[in-house]
Amino acid sequence: MCPINLTTVTSRPLHAVQFPAAAGGLMLSALATALDGSGPAILPLDPALPDMALARILDAFGPAALHTMAGTRQLDPPAAGRAAVARLADDTAVVIATSGSTGRPKAVELSAAAMTASATASLRRIGADPASRWLCCLPTFHISGLGVLVRSLVTGTDPVFAPAASPQLIAASGCAYVSLVPTQMRRLLDAGAAPGPVRAVLLGGAASADALLADARAADWRVITTYGMSETCGGCVYDSVPLDDVQVRIADGVVEIAGPTLFSGYLGEPQLTASVLAGGWFRTTDLGCWLPGGRLSIRGRVDDVIITGGQKVVPGEVEAVLGTAPGVADVVVVGLPDPEWGEAVTAVVVPANPANPPQLAALKSSVREAMSGYAAPRRVVVVSQFPLLPSGKPDRVAVRELAQHQLAAP
Repeated sequence: MCPINLTTVTSRPLHAVQFPAAAGGLMLSALATALDGSGPAILPLDPALPDMALARILDAFGPAALHTMAGTRQLDPPAAGRAAVARLADDTAVVIATSGSTGRPKAVELSAAAMTASATASLRRIGADPASRWLCCLPTFHISGLGVLVRSLVTGTDPVFAPAASPQLIAASGCAYVSLVPTQMRRLLDAGAAPGPVRAVLLGGAASADALLADARAADWRVITTYGMSETCGGCVYDSVPLDDVQVRIADGVVEIAGPTLFSGYLGEPQLTASVLAGGWFRTTDLGCWLPGGRLSIRGRVDDVIITGGQKVVPGEVEAVLGTAPGVADVVVVGLPDPEWGEAVTAVVVPANPANPPQLAALKSSVREAMSGYAAPRRVVVVSQFPLLPSGKPDRVAVRELAQHQLAAP
């Protein structure tokens, strides 16, 4: 595989691609030509998308073709009367579609320059050996998996593709670097996996509990936590420190980011783009603050904030406390409707010992001692595992629905 050579592109068609993990080489090839300008821009999609969801995305963005394992299908443009699809920016290489679960999906336009800048800064920060290979066991229709492929293209190495991480895979892959989400890291540790040839793990996609990081480092894994999103080409803050040329500021408690890794805009959504991208700064939906030494701390998402009794509670901060409480293997904190408090802080817990799950009184005490009384959970729901998004993150909407269902059950 040859390193990327960026060329000037004057007009970009958009092609949707649906390739499973077993066909990673096809995705790598499509990405390579999208980045160097010799092929169309690509819209990577989950090969397991239901037909209705796929049709909704294709209608929203109007790609000219769809590539699958069955071949290439030319697509008709969106029907008359539907919202017009804006022309793809000339420098766009990749379009990342959101799930669209709450309405019309939106899509993030990423230029080849931004994706290459992200990969280069990532490799530099971790001190990667340019000849070493990456293990790709994240979905390549998400920015985290695509980031692995771009780093491989930048260094001219062939990644190893796998549908999931396992101790056997880690040992046999021969790969020096891998990107994981916290759920994957926890499963590897629980299975007794050793790092083997892996020199560094980029751990992102969701907040990593202190206990998980401590366990990983105790097992001799070199773990680098990452923070970012599709709009920043993935991780742009490593171990709480922005990558080179990435600027971060806090405005009214919300994280804003600038630098060469930013997206170009939302396809066909100029007003939405203008609402979050102005003057070279991207306004995220994350709450943050600065720690001593210039380190960034992410408190949680603005839209996850729980209003209980008139007080604001950031679930991520409560999760950080409960994640170290005795008997808790993992936890997600959500707000559930409550006639007295408006929303009740609810801890959805995966117990370390299913036969002896943590009790509400103990969880309340942990939060009261570390934070405040109003942030303490008023309810606890015990589950065996969390429903996950395809990216490996806990599906908070599904977790909330699961908690409501269990509490309503007789």
